[in-house]
Amino acid sequence: MDVVSFAAVPAHERLSFWREMSSKMWMPLDAHCEPGLEGAFQAHVALGGLGLVQATLLTAPSLTIRRTPRLIRRCDPETFFVTCTVRGHAIGEQAGRQADLGVGDLMLRDSSHPYLTRFEARGPGDSQVLSLQFPRSLLPLPERGLRELNSVPIRGERGMGALASQFLLQLARHLEEFSPAEAMRVSTLTIDVLTAALAGALDAHSAVPPNSRRRALLAQIHAFIQANLGEADLTPAAIAAAHHISLRYLNKLFRAEGHAVAAWIRERRLERCRRDLAEPHLAGYPINAIAARWGFTSPAHFSQAFRSAYGMSPREFRLQYAR
Repeated sequence: MDVVSFAAVPAHERLSFWREMSSKMWMPLDAHCEPGLEGAFQAHVALGGLGLVQATLLTAPSLTIRRTPRLIRRCDPETFFVTCTVRGHAIGEQAGRQADLGVGDLMLRDSSHPYLTRFEARGPGDSQVLSLQFPRSLLPLPERGLRELNSVPIRGERGMGALASQFLLQLARHLEEFSPAEAMRVSTLTIDVLTAALAGALDAHSAVPPNSRRRALLAQIHAFIQANLGEADLTPAAIAAAHHISLRYLNKLFRAEGHAVAAWIRERRLERCRRDLAEPHLAGYPINAIAARWGFTSPAHFSQAFRSAYGMSPREFRLQYAR
């Protein structure tokens, strides 16, 4: 994971620095901020390689990015990229269409055609956008149909868009945590999830290979579990119902990966508890409260599960980090 901050760049050079950086990292782009605010422009960029997928998490108060015919002639990587609004608001324009995007909404764009994207904070704090760039060949969908989706908003509150949105928002939160091996696996899952969401927007589910549909669904279920670990009623039955599948099929998906649903949930909860117990700023927080925070309703069961997983009690583990 590479992180680029503009803090050390003189204010009057920041937009030029952005243009130079974007040309080296992705493709030639032009960038502007609101008139009169050029000297106050600030940005933070996290870059993560997920196999053939280049992930970029951009945080900025406001920014307008253009890709013009001149810049396309200068260099074109011939890639697709999907944008997901993590915080704030975004507007995208391409092929005569405009997408107005709120938090969790998605948008597809093509590097070979001119486009404009405007990020706006619209409230306290900066805007934040996750962008995923990848070769067009990775999507097993009809290219003509995909061109029709350029700058068409895929809403994050319903259907396959909601499941993909949930996955991408989780990806944005944990982008800096993946090991190289995990990043390769996440790359495959990301393409599967995007394929399913775009196929849903095209109403072309039959074009998605069965294995991709299965992996996409499993990735979305994983993201759902991670987002709801603190809920005591996060049961296999509740997960199956939330994804409109049978409990039997849910168990089948997890067995194919060598896991049981309840055990996978317990492992994720234990990982979160272990992380919190190692945090110095949480040293005064009761152990039972940490366990409850991540869905363990019985202190005795939590202590037993923690000892079984890590070979010591929660209290003993915490003491290691208090020295």
